[in-house]
Amino acid sequence: MNAAEIRELSTEEIKKKLRDTRNELVQLRVRKQAGQVEKPSELREMRRTIARLETILNAKTAATA
Repeated sequence: MNAAEIRELSTEEIKKKLRDTRNELVQLRVRKQAGQVEKPSELREMRRTIARLETILNAKTAATA
């Protein structure tokens, strides 16, 4: 998910997406410990997606305040 797609979402949708992505990251970390992850780059991409979500959410909340 790129930044342009995230900016089109409402703040509530961004919060939900952030929660879901964090849960996926936890599950991916557990699978990595068990040795079941085929692409370790998924972890990095998911962390970057979370960072994008948080950055845009913070920018939106600052703009409304």
